[in-house]
Amino acid sequence: MVVVRQRRPNAPETPAYTRADVEQLSASRNEPQWLRDSRLAAWELYEEIPMPSQKEEEWRRTDYRHIRWNEASTLVSPNGATLATVPSYNLEPLISDKRGGLIVFVDGKLVHADIPEELKKQGVIFADLLMASREHENIVRSNLMTKAVTPGSGKFAALHAALWTHGVLLYVPCNVVVEIPLHVVMYNTHPGATLGHILVVLEENAQATMLVDYASAEGQTQSSYIGATELIVGHAANLRFVGLQDWNRQTFEFSHQRAVVGRDGNLDWVVGTMGGRLVKAFIEVDLNGQGASGRVSGMFFADNDQLFDHDTQQNHNAPLTTSDLLFKGAAKDTARSVWQGIIKALPKMQKIDGFQASRNLLLSEDARMDGIPGLEIEADDVRCTHAATFGTLEEVLVFYLMSRGIPRPDAELMVIQGFFDELLERIPFEGVRARLQAALEAKIVG
Repeated sequence: MVVVRQRRPNAPETPAYTRADVEQLSASRNEPQWLRDSRLAAWELYEEIPMPSQKEEEWRRTDYRHIRWNEASTLVSPNGATLATVPSYNLEPLISDKRGGLIVFVDGKLVHADIPEELKKQGVIFADLLMASREHENIVRSNLMTKAVTPGSGKFAALHAALWTHGVLLYVPCNVVVEIPLHVVMYNTHPGATLGHILVVLEENAQATMLVDYASAEGQTQSSYIGATELIVGHAANLRFVGLQDWNRQTFEFSHQRAVVGRDGNLDWVVGTMGGRLVKAFIEVDLNGQGASGRVSGMFFADNDQLFDHDTQQNHNAPLTTSDLLFKGAAKDTARSVWQGIIKALPKMQKIDGFQASRNLLLSEDARMDGIPGLEIEADDVRCTHAATFGTLEEVLVFYLMSRGIPRPDAELMVIQGFFDELLERIPFEGVRARLQAALEAKIVG
C-alpha cells in the first residue's frame, strides 16, 4: 500500500464569496443606497487584503488552514427560525423577574425584539441594525464601522463590513441613564456562516448596561462566525458591556471588537470565551479623551482540541487616561490558548496608568498556553505594568480541602472555581454568573 502525504498549501484557502453575493444580500434586504455602497467599498478592500498567514506576528501562533470553507462560508439560511429554538436559560430576565430590552436572532433572523416604552420615551434606540439603518440613518451611517472597527482593520473586518448578516444598534442620548440592562441573543441552529454586528453609541453623560449572548446548537458540519463589536462611549458616559460566547465545537470565530472612550468616559467590559473550535478575537480599547478609563476582564476555558487566541490592545491616545486589563484562563486535554496584549501610549500622552495581566492555569501536560504581554510607550511620565503567570493546580490547596473531608474531585473543582471567581464577580447578573459556573464545572469534570 502506498501512502500519499498531502502538504498543506502555502496560502490559506479563502471563504467562498464573490461581489455578486454582496450585491444579492443588499438587494434582498432592500437596503438604502448608502449602505449598499458601503458594503461594495468594503468588498473592494477585502479583495485587496491578503488572507492572514503565520508569517504575521498577530497570527504566528494560530493556524486556521484546516477550515473547510466550502462548508463554513455558506451563509446560513434561517429556515424554521423561531424564538422557541433558543435555550430557555439564554432568555431569562437579567435582574430578578424584571425584563429590560431583549433582541433575539436565530440563524441571523430577527425573531424577537422588545424595548420598554419608558426607554422609547427617553429617546433610547434599541433595534435591529438593518431597520435602524433605514429609520435612523444619521446615527447608523456616521458610526457604523467608521469610528471603532473599520473595514481596514483586517481581512476578516473587511469581509464583515461587506457581508454582515444581522446586528443591533443601541443608542442612548445625552444625559439619559438606562437603569434596566439590555440583552441580545445570537443563536444558531444550522451550520454555515453568520456575520453579526453590535453597535453601541452612548452620547455625553449617558449610561447603560448590556449583555450579548452568542451560542449555537450542536452540529457535525463546520461553521464560522465573522463578527464585529463597536462600543462608542461619549464624554463622561458610562458603559458596562458583557459578551459571552459558547459556540458548538464545529464553529470557527474571527471577530474584531473595539471600544472608543471619550473625555472622562468609563468602560467596564467583560469577555467570556467557552465554545468554538478555534477563536481569533481582536479586542481593543481606545482612550481618546483626557480622563477616560477602561477596564477589560476576560475569562476562557479551553478543553479537548480547542484553540483560543485573544489579541488585546490598550491605546492611550490622551493624557491622564487609565486602563486595566485582566485575562484569566484554563486549558486541559490537548487544548491551546494564546493571549498577546499590548499597551500603547502616543508621544506627550503623560500621566497615564496602564496595567495588563494574564493568569493561566494548566490542567494537563498536553495543553499549551502562551501569554505575551507588551508595551509601546512613547511618553516619559507614565505608569505602565504588565505580567503573565502560568501554574498548575496547587496541591497544597487541594490537600487542605481533602483534609476537611472533601473528596478530591470536589476539592479540585472548588480550587478551579476559586481561580475564576474574581472575574465571575465582575459580571453584574447573578443568573448569568450561575450559568457560567455551571459551564465551568461541566468542562472541569468532562
